[in-house]
Amino acid sequence: MATDDGVPKGRHEELAPAKINLTLHVTGQRADGYHLLDSLVVFADLGDRLTLTPADAPALHVAGPMAQAVPTGPENLVLRAAASMGVALDIRLDKHLPAAAGIGGGSADAAAVLRGIVALRPDMGLPTDQGLSLGADVPVCLRARAARMRGIGEQVDPVEDLPPLHAVLVNPGVAVSTATIFRSLARKDNPPMPAVLPVWGDAATLAGWLAGQRNDMQAAAIAAAPVVGQVIAAIAATDGCLLARMSGSGATCFGLYADAQAAGLAATSLARPGWWVRAVRLR
Repeated sequence: MATDDGVPKGRHEELAPAKINLTLHVTGQRADGYHLLDSLVVFADLGDRLTLTPADAPALHVAGPMAQAVPTGPENLVLRAAASMGVALDIRLDKHLPAAAGIGGGSADAAAVLRGIVALRPDMGLPTDQGLSLGADVPVCLRARAARMRGIGEQVDPVEDLPPLHAVLVNPGVAVSTATIFRSLARKDNPPMPAVLPVWGDAATLAGWLAGQRNDMQAAAIAAAPVVGQVIAAIAATDGCLLARMSGSGATCFGLYADAQAAGLAATSLARPGWWVRAVRLR
């Protein structure tokens, strides 16, 4: 059966946008091994697309330019997300984000499934832990808007009135292990961001403030994959770049720009064989 617009009844589509850590301060480590973070997180107008349809048994179909790197067994986060809600879905994942890239691809997909289940089943609420059991990035990805993420990912505070922000995302085609980077950190008790975040009037003001903040995983990622440093340098050399930094544990890096034209021109100039390069708007 189909609705008037031709979409099968019960089908729901969700965008799982790329997550960008503008800052990533590693502030401690708990006795159980979990790391404590303080991060300013934003999301791109680019991501994976998921189509969810109620089914008698769980199923996952993966397509898209980045499909090859996606596991399709029960370990996949989208299947785990649906199972955690006790819902059987036929899930079609159109994969556009690179894997193990520091931009929350799997977590964003899992969060999209949780949002989609609530849209399909308004009688169901989101998990009380906001998906934290699926991964530290899932609660912030569930919001999919600018936020400050703290603790082990469980504390997510909205950040309102972010200035218009354009960026280029660049992944050099190498996978970086988050666990490996955490193990190789020089220290794990770094200072957090200021208790109260300032108000940024424009992209340049925000970028200037960000320059005084950090990604505490960047140096370790460059040591593990030197090409990350090459990507950051290449981004920083583009016209109009306000800030160049790595996102998450890498290997995706970003450059910030004042407008879409500057970001688009930078993306064109950064094209390299094997590099994934996208101009995006952040929110």
